[in-house]
Amino acid sequence: MKKPKKVTNIKKYKRKINATSSIPISKIDTVKPTTATSNHIRVFMLFLFIILALLIVRLFFLQFVQGASLKEQAYKQQTINRLISPTRGNILDSTGKILATSASVDTITVNPSKIKGKTAEETKLKKEKLAQEFVDIFELNYDEVLEKLNSTSSVQTIIKKVEKDKVDALKEWLSDNNITAGVNIDEDTKRYYPYNNLASHVIGFCGDDNQGLYGIEQKWDSYLTGTPGKISTTADVNRDEISDKNEQYIEVENGNDLVLSIDVNIQTIAEKYLKQGVEENNCSRGGSVIIMNPNTGDILAMANYPDYNLNTPFTPTYSVWQENWENYSSEQKAEMWRNTAVSSTYEPGSTFKLINASIALEENITDTDVANDFTCVGHEIVSGQQINCWSSASHGKQSLRNVLENSCNPGMIQLCQRIGVSTLYKYYNAFDLLTYSGVDLPGDQKGIMFNPDKILPVELATLAFGQRFNITPLQLIKAVSAIANDGILMKPRIVKQTVNPDTNTVTNIEPTAIRQVISKETAAKMRDMMESVVTNGTGSNGAVKGYSIGGKTGTSEPPQNNKDQGYVASFVAIAPVENPELVILAVLYAPQAKNYHGGTVAGPVVSNILTEVLPYLGIASEDVTVSEKTNNLIAVPNIVNKTVAEAQRTLENAGFKCDFTLNGNKNELLVTTQVPKAGTMLYKDSIIKLYTAQNEVRTSTTVPKLVGMTASQAMNSLEAKKLNISIVEGTGKVATQEPAEGTSVEEGTVIKVTLKED
Repeated sequence: MKKPKKVTNIKKYKRKINATSSIPISKIDTVKPTTATSNHIRVFMLFLFIILALLIVRLFFLQFVQGASLKEQAYKQQTINRLISPTRGNILDSTGKILATSASVDTITVNPSKIKGKTAEETKLKKEKLAQEFVDIFELNYDEVLEKLNSTSSVQTIIKKVEKDKVDALKEWLSDNNITAGVNIDEDTKRYYPYNNLASHVIGFCGDDNQGLYGIEQKWDSYLTGTPGKISTTADVNRDEISDKNEQYIEVENGNDLVLSIDVNIQTIAEKYLKQGVEENNCSRGGSVIIMNPNTGDILAMANYPDYNLNTPFTPTYSVWQENWENYSSEQKAEMWRNTAVSSTYEPGSTFKLINASIALEENITDTDVANDFTCVGHEIVSGQQINCWSSASHGKQSLRNVLENSCNPGMIQLCQRIGVSTLYKYYNAFDLLTYSGVDLPGDQKGIMFNPDKILPVELATLAFGQRFNITPLQLIKAVSAIANDGILMKPRIVKQTVNPDTNTVTNIEPTAIRQVISKETAAKMRDMMESVVTNGTGSNGAVKGYSIGGKTGTSEPPQNNKDQGYVASFVAIAPVENPELVILAVLYAPQAKNYHGGTVAGPVVSNILTEVLPYLGIASEDVTVSEKTNNLIAVPNIVNKTVAEAQRTLENAGFKCDFTLNGNKNELLVTTQVPKAGTMLYKDSIIKLYTAQNEVRTSTTVPKLVGMTASQAMNSLEAKKLNISIVEGTGKVATQEPAEGTSVEEGTVIKVTLKED
């Protein structure tokens, strides 16, 4: 590289430049900045100063005004918080059977932007292939899935609450097709109801987010839900976890289990006969049954029909709903889930006469058997208006007992006229008929009663026999339970315990006595008259062989302005009369049967239910003594290889009961197995289970607690579970049993007990 040539002759160089320029060289040396140039510099410097000032202000704003929030945003960007979902608590019946539980499932989501190939065409084919696989595994709509995969959203949910077998199939396909990003499988839970329709209106169900929507699930949601846990970790710029010692873990708190007062076996019996009663009488608006322990307020069963399947709550099962479901509004659809026994009011009719009669006795206005105290000529004239008795024939002269036996409207009108409005309402308030029932279920309603200040003679007359005002079924049975419980009103109890599954801490919800409404003596007189209603009056269809039953019928007419609503038939009963352990109410809405009266329509429902429930609870029958059953042991005959029809005749002739499931012609099917086996020595009326090649499914049941029971109570308790008894030795009460309480055995099994005197 050549060095630049050194200029040595300055004068010569200047002359050379001067020769090519119009400006003398001497002038260049003396040029000074113009005024315009100085202004430009000043403007430029001012601009720089303004920019610098704005930067300083901005920095001040970021540091001191937004500093805290920016710090929080930075933390969020640098931190990954993963929530750990709690397990929703179980719902159990009073015997420990699970009514509602949660199982682990998964939710499938996608990040559309992460599902891509090397080219746009490869990405398109990849998403189409994935969409088809989602359709094949989860039975989804292809176009909808593909639309989600092509979405610009950061995340799209494909399907929620997927069972393990389908998730495993998806994982295998993703692995085989080398898809490692963009498809997320997140752990979730799904609510299951093992008994499907059983107690559906009591239990309720959950939505997609596991939030309770109806029943216990809704009312006790805060107890069942639990508290989520959390894991916090540091993330890099790509939101990938950085393992470090600063990871934080907040432990999850699972939801509490709830133990209900409901008994699955009693609930099953109640639902069976309620459905039968509704269908046989063509009750267009269904029906309700409540069974309560009057001594504790425990609701042992609460049934409404039609019901619905808790596992598919948005799919109607009742034919009328199915026909019009798509045309129903959301309010109309909600009627399918309404707990009628708690949330719907009705006119109680003559069952309400029990309340008015108890007030009269408590106030010493009359007594049970005062002869000729009331007169019925078939009607009563009130303020010039004729109010008829339900019967076309007059009842003549009657005592209060006769009035209840005959369910006489004129007699009750005369009684309430003596009592007076103010006294009636004092006791209605004491019976909690003017307020809510207090049950821990959603939708609890209070009655729609007359304003006492505006009651005229006609309103008082209709009040006397339970019409033209409304209460809920639960309000009525709560009030009648006070009569059964020596006059003490109890708060209805549906949840008995809460159980923390993490600590096994049990919290009991104790029975709550509200107040003494009537005296023990008045309650005893009322129970005695209720028994007369069943033995001598309109309640004869509610009788149960071998048990003392007290009851009252009820039939209410439809309102004048809504005849299409139809009649309401009802029956309320207590059992046993001497020491009531059960109160039961059956209400059937709009029966289309020719005879729509409560005694005819609802009485048999109550009788059928009590016939099975009373022995199940170990309440001894007064009809058959133990000695009558146990005097003679009978050898079980061998009926294997006989037709079912022939086996049935043989067993019944020998004094046994037989039980079988038939899928075919019993005159052709042959018995392949019998339980107990031939030669077993059993008492009369013991149960023999029969099985054929076409009907081999065995049914298991749990051995009840027998220790402490009398022999009669043990027999009844086992009979209700289709088990047999063998008294090995002794007299008195059960001292030992084999198998032990809680053992799962096959129906027909013989349970051996020993007795011992106290």
